[in-house]
This record gives sequence, structure tokens and C-alpha cells, in this order.
Amino acid sequence: MPNLLYRSRFIIAILFAVILLLSSCKKITEAVQPSQTALQQYFEENILNRDFIVHLATDNGTDLTTQFSGFKFKLTKNTLLDGPMTAINSTNTYNGTWSCNDDYSKLVITLPAAVTAFGFLNREWRFTKKTFPIMELAPWGTTEPKILHMERL
Repeated sequence: MPNLLYRSRFIIAILFAVILLLSSCKKITEAVQPSQTALQQYFEENILNRDFIVHLATDNGTDLTTQFSGFKFKLTKNTLLDGPMTAINSTNTYNGTWSCNDDYSKLVITLPAAVTAFGFLNREWRFTKKTFPIMELAPWGTTEPKILHMERL
């Protein structure tokens, strides 16, 4: 019997390594992918019904931040994936919409074209960083050199 175990030590070591690898991969996968409820809660607590200002807006290296001076932006909800958006300055309120995808990595902003600067905001954005008070965005699905940083007040 000991002789048989000695000859099978390579197979036993391989089986042990496979079992260890499979059990550890499952734990890593669970830790890396946050639950949908946690993502929803994070989005609702930190973005919805909060006032934001444009902290930085650049288009191909050109600073557009001053075009948004005096504007406060607020996203409110119909559902956790879409809703109305308002842009308010000292004299006017502009109504638009926003929407997100299921994993809250994409934000689509649609504001009226009455304000020329809103043309920059009206697009699909991807979150590059959600560390508040600043949320950082870049264009979704492209490498266009556009940057949008919005600061939560």
C-alpha cells in the first residue's frame, strides 16, 4: 500500500492543486463582482437627487469648464436606470433625461440643445471613477479625448 501511494504521488499532487485552484477561483470571482443591489444602492445614495456642478470639461485639450459656470445639474429617478435631469442656472431651468445600463457603468445624458454647451454633455458617457465628491466620465465606446468631471455639492 505505501508503495502504491508513493508511485501515485504525482497524480495526488495534481488533484490537490486542481481542487485548490477551483475553490479559490470561485471566491475571487464573488469578491470582484459586487452585487447588483450594492451597485444600485451606491448609485442611488451618491448620484440621484444630488446637485452637481461641472468641475472639469475638456474637448480634445480645450477647456470648456467655464461654459457651465453657474449651472447645477440634478438627476432624479423614474426607475433606478432612468429619469429626468435638470440643469439650473440663475435665470433658467432646463429639463432633460438621463439613463444608465444595468451595471451602472454607462450614463446617457440628454439635455435641450437650446444651450450650446449642452451639446458637449449630450452623449453616452462611461464612468472612469466614482470617487466622490468628483465623478469622472469619458465618452462611451470611443477613445475621443473628451473629459467630464462633475463635482457633487
